[in-house]
Amino acid sequence: MQPSATPYEERLTAPRSWWLISFLVGVACALVLLPFGTLPMLGGLVGGTAAAAVTASSYGSPRIRVVGDSLIAGEAKIPVSALGEAEVLDAEEARAWRTYKADVRAFLLLRSYIPTALRVEVTDPQDPTPYLYLSTREPERLAEALKAARTASA
Repeated sequence: MQPSATPYEERLTAPRSWWLISFLVGVACALVLLPFGTLPMLGGLVGGTAAAAVTASSYGSPRIRVVGDSLIAGEAKIPVSALGEAEVLDAEEARAWRTYKADVRAFLLLRSYIPTALRVEVTDPQDPTPYLYLSTREPERLAEALKAARTASA
């Protein structure tokens, strides 16, 4: 039986600076098209800004959810029964797990603009993935939600 409420949901929204960069891409497109007239310049401004904003939004906004007995992180869906202990990573420890402590087999939902993360062991013997690295602004809440989901499914 699945609970009616989602115990945890987070969208890793892109930082504000990405939206400014999207507008600047539109300005650059407008400047390129300026010699062709006003209408092409406005089309370049609108089209360039829109294309850059769609790109920033699609890459910069994955979701992390704990629904029922599953963890959904971006495109991945993992049953909580296949997950072990969760380790909350502060900014320094998260940087270490993104760089020199990282395992190439790990699943990374990595967003460099989010300093904190959660590292969750994968206990499924059939899965070669040793752990999940999830960039999150609320690692403590996500760890609690995973623990609650694991308890509820047991």
